[in-house]
Amino acid sequence: MKTFRLGGVHPEENKLSAVNPVVTLEIPKRVMIPLGQNLGAPSKALVKKGDMVKTGQLIAKGEAFISANVHSSVSGKVFKIDQVTDTSGYKRDAVIIDVDGDEWEDSIDRSTTLKRDCNLKPAEIIEKLKEYGIVGLGGATFPSHVKLMIPEGKKADVLIINGVECEPYLTSDHELMLEKAEEIFVGTEILMKAVDVKKAVIGIENNKKDAIARFTEISKSYPGIEVQPLKVKYPQGGEKQLIEAITGRQVPSGALPISVGAIVQNVGTTFAVYEEVQKNKPLFERIVTVTGKEVKTHATYEPELELLSKI
Repeated sequence: MKTFRLGGVHPEENKLSAVNPVVTLEIPKRVMIPLGQNLGAPSKALVKKGDMVKTGQLIAKGEAFISANVHSSVSGKVFKIDQVTDTSGYKRDAVIIDVDGDEWEDSIDRSTTLKRDCNLKPAEIIEKLKEYGIVGLGGATFPSHVKLMIPEGKKADVLIINGVECEPYLTSDHELMLEKAEEIFVGTEILMKAVDVKKAVIGIENNKKDAIARFTEISKSYPGIEVQPLKVKYPQGGEKQLIEAITGRQVPSGALPISVGAIVQNVGTTFAVYEEVQKNKPLFERIVTVTGKEVKTHATYEPELELLSKI
């Protein structure tokens, strides 16, 4: 079974939440939305105290080259803009909103109907990712539109979708693959179109046999997308290790994946791309995994901060 060559371990697995579905939390009374939700520069607030906002509304602009727009995950009134302690333990600028109702931007398609066809051109897809604030959800939060801007003289020939989730406690990607498999495939097609490649490989470690079986069956309806089971080994979810495991190519030290013709996106990012391009939904979390000891959120809710303090 494929894997990377040098190093790696297999820690004892403690995927305690693997059997639990993703659940939706009740909307809280107050939400704190950090303005630094990407690997680059924090975004600049576009709202002020007293402003009314809708769910999905742009509230902060990413003005630097490496930055990302931030959208509200709730509707209500801006209480204040202040520094708050986020889940990293550091104080960050944030927009604090008192929730009032649940009013969404009219452009967002909230239906669960699968929308497969995408008529946007590659440049339009990348611009829309920038507008809607899509960042890498594998942990790095690198702005996706920047990652897809291939430098002049370089060419990608394979898109790799990272469904490895090799960390011994994490299970959110696994559950997402089970619950949103078809949407992930459509998101993969959109990313393939954005970077002009004809081949995509979805890598999944072999301890997720149910996800591998589901994805393998669905792949029959998506030409150009294949599913690659991988040996269970940490840190195979690392970008360079995953590229080597799937393609056999080694990314040189200090170089980017595009140097060997590869682009990597996480399955969570790929699902977000589907929702953004096909449903006009910006990147914000309304579905939060709270099973076991795993909490995934972009809008920091006060009850979650209390929960995180106890983990």
